[in-house]
Amino acid sequence: MEIRSGGSDDVPVIMAMLDGAVAWLASNGRTGQWGAEPWSRDPRRVERITGIARDDEILVAEVGGRPAGVMAVAPRPPSYVGAADEPELYITLLVTDRAFAGHGVGAALIAEAKRLARARGAGLLRVDCYGGGDGRLVGYYRSQGFATVAEFEVGGWPGQVLAQRVDAAG
Repeated sequence: MEIRSGGSDDVPVIMAMLDGAVAWLASNGRTGQWGAEPWSRDPRRVERITGIARDDEILVAEVGGRPAGVMAVAPRPPSYVGAADEPELYITLLVTDRAFAGHGVGAALIAEAKRLARARGAGLLRVDCYGGGDGRLVGYYRSQGFATVAEFEVGGWPGQVLAQRVDAAG
């Protein structure tokens, strides 16, 4: 697996991965997170992803030259999450192509986020995610070393902010 820098040119790849995730979630009766309609059909969601690709740092994990997952990171959280009182790196997007689910793509991207945080002198890595339903997404982040530090709601959508310390030693 290789991780490369990405950007606005990767928006179609990101949208395809998000559409695949929505289809998979919906087929498993888990529509609470992102609904049942493809993200690519919602102009607000397309605009949101375009903004992330433009404003945040994009990292693309590739397997055999094929995009397998995408992560976006920023030195600040999204507007609906309060700022930390110390330097941080915030994961603003993490999605894996369903064809690569369970192959460690997300874990590799999170490891890269930890590396970047250390390199930039940030002692805190945070992410937010869907906090409702069966809790599997929160459980995934906990398995990656994160702990819930806050709960929030945006328009009836329950979320959690998770964090982990990133020390200089790794």
